[in-house]
Amino acid sequence: MTTPDTGATPPKVGVDPAQQADQMTDEGAPAAPLPDPADALVADVTDLRRERDALYDRLLRKTAEFDNYRKRMDRERREMVDLAAQDLLLELLPILDNFERAMMADVPAGTEKYREGVELIYKQLQDLIKKRGVTPIDAVGADFDPHVHQAVVQEVSPTHREGEVISELGRGYRLGDRLLRASMVKVAKREQA
Repeated sequence: MTTPDTGATPPKVGVDPAQQADQMTDEGAPAAPLPDPADALVADVTDLRRERDALYDRLLRKTAEFDNYRKRMDRERREMVDLAAQDLLLELLPILDNFERAMMADVPAGTEKYREGVELIYKQLQDLIKKRGVTPIDAVGADFDPHVHQAVVQEVSPTHREGEVISELGRGYRLGDRLLRASMVKVAKREQA
């Protein structure tokens, strides 16, 4: 409803005309309501929580990555130590073999003390490799296993089953659960008819 003489919209009933004039823009349209400070605080808190959660998630990921890195470095360090020990032990095994051969040799009269010294050194060497986790492979009487045995000779034997290890020509060893050196063995075979 317009007033006949001015053509302007009359003010709403129950609304203060001064307040209504404050809410009008220059063009005569109502102005946007003023933002509520509480809404701005809620939005800020929501943004801060989202940022906090993102940073916490990032912290957890970086912590897990670092833990995995530390474990990988420990594992690689242990492997390097094991490889170095394996190389040294492989070089010691021929010396141990020579001590075993010396122990099987006949001893001339009057050299018993010399033999006792050799036996003592041999025992110390055996204790050293046992302490480092080296164990001998029992080959004689076992079935031939190409994973732990190296067949050097095959011999026809009616008293042994086919593929049985008859004798050990060179002792094999394990380092923990890994093969350090394969046993060199003589293997039984059946006579060809």
